[in-house]
This record gives sequence, C-alpha cells and structure tokens, in this order.
Amino acid sequence: MIRSERNRRHLLAVLRVVGVAAAYYGSARLGLLREVTVEGAVVSPLWPPTGIALGCLLYAGASVWPGVAIGSLVVVGMLGGTVTPSTLAVAAGNTLAPLCAYALLRRAGFRRELDRLRDGIVLVFLGAMAAMVISATAGTTMLVADGKLPAGSFWSVWAAWWAGDVMGVLVVTPVMLVLDRVRLPRLTDRWPEAVVLLVVAVTGTLVATRSSLSMLYLVFPIVIWAALRFRLAGSAPCALLVSVLAIMAGTDGAGPFTGHTIVEVMVNLTVLNGAVALTALLLAAVVTEQQNIRHRIEHACEELADVVDQLAPGRSAAAWPSRAQDERGNR
Repeated sequence: MIRSERNRRHLLAVLRVVGVAAAYYGSARLGLLREVTVEGAVVSPLWPPTGIALGCLLYAGASVWPGVAIGSLVVVGMLGGTVTPSTLAVAAGNTLAPLCAYALLRRAGFRRELDRLRDGIVLVFLGAMAAMVISATAGTTMLVADGKLPAGSFWSVWAAWWAGDVMGVLVVTPVMLVLDRVRLPRLTDRWPEAVVLLVVAVTGTLVATRSSLSMLYLVFPIVIWAALRFRLAGSAPCALLVSVLAIMAGTDGAGPFTGHTIVEVMVNLTVLNGAVALTALLLAAVVTEQQNIRHRIEHACEELADVVDQLAPGRSAAAWPSRAQDERGNR
C-alpha cells in the first residue's frame, strides 16, 4: 500500500515534469512563428516560454524545474542544430531566469491571486525585469563567445532578448494565473458585455496596429475597460490579444510600423506591449484590492450589527436602516 502510494507520487511528479517540458516546447514554437533577426541573432518580440515556465513554477513549485530545463534544451538544440557547451549554457540561463523569478516572488510574499497592487508591482519589477537579465545575459554572451555575434552588437541583441523574455512574463504569466479560476459560465454573468468587449478589442486593435494614422493609443481604453469591469480575468487575455496582434503588425511592417528598421520595430513593440501589460496588470490588481477591502468592511459592519443586536436588540435597525429593510424583505 505504502509502496504503491509512493510509486503513484513519483509517476505524478514525472508527468508534471513532462507536461512542463511539452508546454515550454509548444509555446516556443508559437513564439518562433514571429521571430525576427537582430544583428544576425534570432529573437522574438514576445517569448511565451518564460511566462509558461514561471506560471508552472508558481503552480507546482520548484520541483518541476527539470521540465523547464528539458524544454529549454530541446528548443535551443532545435535552433542551433546540435547540442554544444554553448547551447547548454543558454539552456541553463533560460532555466535559471524563471527559477530566480520564482524565488524572488516567494521571498517578496507574492500571491497568485494578484489581488493586491504590491503583487502586480513585484511581478513586474522582480519576476520580469530583474530575473530576465539572467537569460538575456547568458544567451547574448554565448553568441559573442561562439563568434556568432560581434562584440559591438552585444547590447542591441541583449536588449531585444531581454525585452522578449520580459514580455513573456508580463503577458503570459497573468493569463496562466487566471486559469485556475475559470468556472463554468452562469446565466447571471455579463456575457453580452464580454462579447462586445471581445469584438471591440479585436476591431480596435486591428485598426490601431494596421492603420497608417498612428492610432496605437486606441488600445488603452479597451484594456482599461477590461480591467475595470472584469478585473484580471478580462484584462490579462485582453493584453495578450493586443500584444499578439501588435506583434503580427510589427513583423509585417504594417500600419505605424511601416518604414522602420527591425530594431525600431522591436523598440516600439516593447514600449507598446509593456505599457499595455502594465496597465492591464496593475489596474486589475488595484480594482481587485479595492473590492476586497470593501467586502471586508461590509463583513465587519455585519458582524458589528450582530453584536449590537445581541447587546441591545433593535438598536442596529436605527444604526443600519438599510440592513433592517433587507431583513424585513427577506421575511
């Protein structure tokens, strides 16, 4: 009995590792659909595996790190053609970056619910901007060491690599953190508004990113709408949608990205996607935090009213007339 239970736990642990590796590899293939070349180095404006890796670590803990390492090694080997000490170093950097992000978030008291402003700030500055320095530095350094990249191009490639990894955390990780809160739809849900929001998000983003009139700012009211009305469950997918459509327009050289060099396009995409992700993440966290505070205050008032009823029956009706009306209505 004990041995079978131990074997079951080991099997589940192996399956989790395999699942993380498969998710890492699959998201990498998606990210490479819109790859760009900066100074001869292949980078992506949005590298989903970093967000997938950090999300898996936040869900399952540090025990799934072999899955991140295996997935990263397979992807790097696929791009390089062979496994060399340099590819091993790049894979190690890609593994250490999300692990470092996970450790920093845990030390800072990060909560997966993202229901506090401090959680959003910690994810942005520690989980994304700080930790992804590791993967960008390891990858770019190995390119220079192998002679595949001139030393003078180090910083331009480093910035593009770092930006892609950061965008992966800011855009993909919040979507993963929402998944465990997905429930079957109810008839009372605001489905008409959600459908309208989806249509407006797709249409507005296409206009903003494909029009030659430089109307990229149109996406921000849409993201704000999603955050105010649907919190993280609406703002995170909305930010992902905006980022994907913007990257497609940027790599196609369409709309406001026409006539720009690839470096300029990468800078514009980084600024746009970063601003969209920050707006969606932080505003949703603020709205959630305020609603939670309101609910706690209402609960405290109800408890206080109950205490007053016990000590002096009838007094709470005068202090909280709305509560007394509700009680009469329920009768």
